[in-house]
Amino acid sequence: MSDSIYLQIAVWSQVVSAVLFMGVLVWLWFKFIQPAILAAQARYNKQVAEAERHRDEAKAMLDLLRNDVDGARHDAELITSRADGQATREYEAILAETRDAGERGVQGAQGEFARSLASARDRLRVELLDKALRQARDETSRRVDAALDAQLVDRFAASLERSNG
Repeated sequence: MSDSIYLQIAVWSQVVSAVLFMGVLVWLWFKFIQPAILAAQARYNKQVAEAERHRDEAKAMLDLLRNDVDGARHDAELITSRADGQATREYEAILAETRDAGERGVQGAQGEFARSLASARDRLRVELLDKALRQARDETSRRVDAALDAQLVDRFAASLERSNG
């Protein structure tokens, strides 16, 4: 019996040592490994939650920025339409002002032309009269001598006496 007891003691010592080893493993699991795993899991869950929060904030910011871009586009369209309208009004005003200035210039030029024409006519008339008088004097001095001159003066004096007389 002694061999069988030793054999049983050996088997049971193996069983007890295995159970103790398993107990130590379970204790190590619960004491060190599981808390580390749970802490890591909590940390990763926290990181995931933080990432999701950042994602949601980024989506909200993106929506806000899209709305701002849409508003800016709308504002740009309004500014463009106002600028086009103002440019058209200014163009028409400048065109009308230029047209009026041109018409005033044409009227002034027409008036100046009429004055220049009248002045030129007057100068031409004076020049023609001067030439005619010069030609008449030359012709008269050539045709009239002292005797004819005395006779003309006498006739003129006689006509004056008759009209006074």
